[in-house]
Parts: sequence; C-alpha cells; structure tokens
Amino acid sequence: MNKSSWQSRRRRGRRSHQQNPWFRLRDPDDRSNSRAARPAQDSGNHDDESPSTSSGTAAASSVPELPGFYFDPEKKRYFRLLPGHNNCNPLTKESIRQKEMESKRLRLLEEEDKQKKIARMGFNASSMLRKSQLGFLNVSNYCHLAHELRLSCMERKKVQIRSLDPSALASDRFNLILADTNSDRLFTVNDVKVGGSKYGIINLQSLKTPTLKVFMHENLYFTNRKVNSVCWASLNHLDSHILLCLMGLAETPGCATLLPASLFVNNHPAGIDRPGMLCSFRIPGAWSCAWSLNIQANNCFSTGLSRRVLLTNVVTGHRQSFGTSSDVLAQQFALMIKLWDLRTTKCIRQYEGHVNEYAYLPLHVHEEEGILMAVGQDCYTRIWSLHDAHLLRTIPSPYPASKADIPSVAFSSQLGGSRGAPGLLMAVGQDLYCYSYS
Repeated sequence: MNKSSWQSRRRRGRRSHQQNPWFRLRDPDDRSNSRAARPAQDSGNHDDESPSTSSGTAAASSVPELPGFYFDPEKKRYFRLLPGHNNCNPLTKESIRQKEMESKRLRLLEEEDKQKKIARMGFNASSMLRKSQLGFLNVSNYCHLAHELRLSCMERKKVQIRSLDPSALASDRFNLILADTNSDRLFTVNDVKVGGSKYGIINLQSLKTPTLKVFMHENLYFTNRKVNSVCWASLNHLDSHILLCLMGLAETPGCATLLPASLFVNNHPAGIDRPGMLCSFRIPGAWSCAWSLNIQANNCFSTGLSRRVLLTNVVTGHRQSFGTSSDVLAQQFALMIKLWDLRTTKCIRQYEGHVNEYAYLPLHVHEEEGILMAVGQDCYTRIWSLHDAHLLRTIPSPYPASKADIPSVAFSSQLGGSRGAPGLLMAVGQDLYCYSYS
C-alpha cells in the first residue's frame, strides 16, 4: 500500500466521523453529557455477566423499557431476558413479577402483625363517638362505621383442626369452604393428593378464643369431578343437604348432586335424614347452582347454563327452562366489581381493586354488615364498603401466591352459632385461619 492511498483513506475516515452526529459536539456541555451517558451505555454491554433478581417497580417504571431486557433499580443497569443466552440463572418476566409479589406479600404480613389497619383516614373510635354525640351521625351510619372500625382491627390466628384421620389433614388441601345459615357448620371441599376431591363438615360450635379448636367430620364419599358451585339446601329442615354442581368428565355429563349433611355426622338423630338419601340430577353444561328460599318454589333449585336457567323440583323431578338473551355481570376482568341496577340496566357502583383475569371466583355480600368481600387471583382478600365502594381492608394470603393456593373465605357476624363472635375464616393449603374481632 503506497502513501497516497493511505492518506486518502484517512481523509475519508475523518470526513465520515465529522458527518456522524455523535461526533459533532461543538458545545462543551454536550461533551460532558456524552461522557456521562457513555458509562451507562457501556454497562449495557455486559448484560451476560451477573443477573439480578431484585425488585423495585417504582424505580423501574421511570426508565424506558427495552425489549428483551430487565432494569434492576438497585444496581441501576439492564440485564438480558432473552432465552438461550449463556447465563446459568436466566431471568423471566414471570419470575421477576412473582418475586415482586412475594416480597410485597411478606411486607404486608409483617405490617399486619405489627400494627392495626385503619379503614379510613382520620377514622378512630373517639372521633366517631364524638360525632355521634354531637348529632353528626345517625344510628345507622354510626353502626356501619363502628363495624368498619372493628373490621379493620381483625387479627389473624391459626385454627387447630382435629379429625379421626390426622394423616389426611396433613396431605389434603382446602379447595372451597361454605358456612351454613347459622354459621355453626362449615362444608369443605378438599383436593386429594392422588387426584379428585372429597368432602367434609367442620363443626364451628367449639370455635372459641383463645384455643380455636374445631373438629372435622369426614366421609368416604369421593369424586373425581371438579366442583363448580356449592350451596346449602333446606330440603327436610334448615340446611339439611348440600347442593353441588359438578362438571362433566369425558363421556360423563355434568350433574347437580344433593348430599345429606347427616352423611358426615357419626350419630344420626331419629326421624331426620338418614344416610342414603343422596340423589343426582343429570344437567349437562351446568356451571352454577342455587337453592330456592321462596315458599312458592318449595323444594326447588336452579342451575345456570349457557343463555338459560333451569329450575328443578327435587320431589317431583319437574323442570322449567327460562331463556335469556343477556347476562348480568357481577365481576369482570377490568380490575373491578360492578353493581348493576336490573331495572335501568346501568352500573350504579364500582368496587375497584379486584384482580381476576380468567378464573371463576365467588363474591360474598353481607348486607347486615354492609360489606362486600372477594378473593382475587393474586390471592389477596379485599373487603369493600357495600354502600360507598370504599376499600376497607386488603388481607394478604399466609401462603405464597399461586393458582393452586387461592384462599377460600367465609365471613359471619356470629361464627360458631348464635353466641359466636364476628369474624372471617380463611382456608388455604392445609390450614384454616380465623380473623376475629379484637
């Protein structure tokens, strides 16, 4: 290579550098800014060295989001998220989100144990009593606010469950719980380790503080179907049976089953439903069930199907079908629960904060206490004021959040019967917790 060709290449290289906007820094401030920005760019070139799983959504939200990268707010740098790289511990957005949710849950659990929650800002017993004495609160508003105050002070305690088969309690997981009308019995659906579900009834009459001990009555009745819906049925007397809506399996269609509550009790009173009064109704496509409390439709239950409702008489077997062209939604997948006026077909109230992406999760409405309760898919139990949609309390799950451990709750103003105290029962995993008024 001769000298002239080498010099011409140098001129062309210098000319291309001058045309590049990155090298045209005439202002000294621009040069200093470029030096400050260069280490941040250089740090992105070492994404494969040491991945971090620390979380901080507040700081991470202020930085731009790069496809395939994760910004660590503690180390203030990006890490690679692309699959197939050389890291021994690759990161995924799901694992990062799961760790953030777990750290938030542990923090809320620690706050629950340390201090009492406040339902509303500036809301305490002394100010509420003073307003009532001055006439600013009527009797109904005072009762509602007093209940909200006690609701925010509920404390978590673990319930000791006794059974004739203690080994089953250690392996079976709670899937669903439902209290009866008097709140002295709790029907449970447990997932068996080998597959399928089994049922039981917990006697809540012995649920007394400070011991909190209950006894579970189990039965050999076993099903390999998924339980879509459960309700208590008053066939022979109040809450004499349990009505279950079971999903179809393979060639077996779905059905609604009436289960006598006496199947789970060792001693059967004379003249009251003996074991063996189990009956099943073949109803394909049923996804919900409800027992009729109207005396004009005595011994009847309804099941919800696609675009229609089926009313069945247990004694005669007669059925009536009611078609509908529209659906009334109580909850949707937009992080809220809506209250609809059926006469005007308009939404009159929204309860925000509920998390549900696709699952069928029940809602619990208690008009006497004026509260609405729901467990979200994020495993948080949220309690709203039924009258003004104010979020009163958010209770984290004692277990790590997962789809298999979504808690099932039951609230009553008289847990254990007429002399019981108000409280919330939460079943998750193999454990049962009681949030009682302090």
